[in-house]
Amino acid sequence: MKKRRRKKFRTFFGLLVLFGILAMIQTYFQQSPSIPREKTDPFAGVKKYRPQLQSELAKYHLEKYTDVLVALMQQESHGQGGDPMQASESAGLAKNTIQNPKQSIQVGVKHFHRVLTYGRQQKVDFPTIIQAYNMGTGYITFVAQHGGKHSEELAKQFSKIQVKKKPDLYNCGGDKNNFRYPYCYGDFTYSTKVIKNMRLLVDSVPVSGNGEKKTGESF
Repeated sequence: MKKRRRKKFRTFFGLLVLFGILAMIQTYFQQSPSIPREKTDPFAGVKKYRPQLQSELAKYHLEKYTDVLVALMQQESHGQGGDPMQASESAGLAKNTIQNPKQSIQVGVKHFHRVLTYGRQQKVDFPTIIQAYNMGTGYITFVAQHGGKHSEELAKQFSKIQVKKKPDLYNCGGDKNNFRYPYCYGDFTYSTKVIKNMRLLVDSVPVSGNGEKKTGESF
């Protein structure tokens, strides 16, 4: 009987020690500072095109708008696909006809130059020019006739006018749950999104040795 009791006691004591060790291990890992995960750069896909954008803009003496075009590309494609600037339609082609990033950048920059030049002539604000990359120069004319300053409400009004011209084409693919519906010509929130990208792009730039961020050209 004594041997059995001793054996049971040793078994119980062994389990008690084991549970104690496991509890200590769990407490250690709970209290240890977690290793921070490396943040992924959401602009990595478009930043690789920055030199090409800057080079193409230089042809129009518009290098200072490089980061604006990076933000535009982020909104258009995140730097993915053969037409990262989604410039096919601005050239009068069907969507995604262009399948060469270099050509896409050439056409996209040309389109930006066109809306920028016309926007300056019409004395509209810069958000209108950004929105016109998405909606075309007609939007600039419309805004110039309505105070010269972009707003999502004006973008909706312009979109509605275009939808009435071609309701079968601009119908959001028949999806009434689309956030743009019934303003299915362009994206009335486009300028807001691009400007947000411009701000996030600045925040994504690494800090230099003197504690300041290395920013590109001013917006």
